[in-house]
Amino acid sequence: MLSTRQLRYFDALSRHLHFGRAAKECAVTQPALSMQIREMEDMLGVRLVERGQGGVRLTVVGEEAAARARGVLAALGDMERTIRDRGHLLEGRLRLGVIASIAPYLLPRLLPEMARRYPGVEIALRESQTDQLVADLAHGDLDLVVLSLPVEHPALETLALFDDPFFLAVPEASDAFPEELASADRILADDLLLLEDGHCFRDQALNVCRKVDEKRLRRFGASSLSTLAQLVANGQGVTLLPEMFVSSEGGRIPRVRLLPFPDPVPTRTIGLVWRRTLPFRDDVDAVAAMVKACRPGG
Repeated sequence: MLSTRQLRYFDALSRHLHFGRAAKECAVTQPALSMQIREMEDMLGVRLVERGQGGVRLTVVGEEAAARARGVLAALGDMERTIRDRGHLLEGRLRLGVIASIAPYLLPRLLPEMARRYPGVEIALRESQTDQLVADLAHGDLDLVVLSLPVEHPALETLALFDDPFFLAVPEASDAFPEELASADRILADDLLLLEDGHCFRDQALNVCRKVDEKRLRRFGASSLSTLAQLVANGQGVTLLPEMFVSSEGGRIPRVRLLPFPDPVPTRTIGLVWRRTLPFRDDVDAVAAMVKACRPGG
């Protein structure tokens, strides 16, 4: 039978694709790690990795084995934590991930509320992009993630919390949008400002502006909604902003006109994501209720 040590070693190798770095992560020598991988392959009767001068590559079977190993290790971690924390997620250390287009506007209200209700919990925060947070969650490095749905992953469950409507932000002095309501059809690719690649909000904005020719979009991509808002304020273009950001700014942004969209109003759905093996469903529901209650503008 495969050992958890072998699974951990193979998991590290599958992520680093380098025996030396994997061995360093696992705090063992490179020969020791290599021997365990060999024994694992001999036990299974298949080759999991291709070793060569160009480095390490997973075989097709190795890719499947790596995915299954991550799931097993995550489930073991959840089991250990269940026993250690006696069935409560909101005791001890809670590893929470939040995407960058939500974190600055939700966390200043959420963290004090969690500390007030659950003084024994220690929050370990990670702010990143959706793909990275989903990977960390599935791998067992995070417990819960707040992000924009949908997320499709066989190891994860999701819960929709609330919708976050979009506004069109245009320079205050611009006469390109004289109406009181926004019109996606009038947004030009040359004027549209977006977050950089990798942010789900970029994709959501492009989904609203479907008639925009993506080939004509500017190469520049901002790293935050605040940067987008300042660019608009300085007459550099137009952008979409979520209500969470607008509410955090007190409902107005200097030198920017915020135009609501007519029905059906484009929105993003904010949700909570966790592993299916995580047994703390009552605590998941408690965190979900706090996120909803701490929504900016809610």
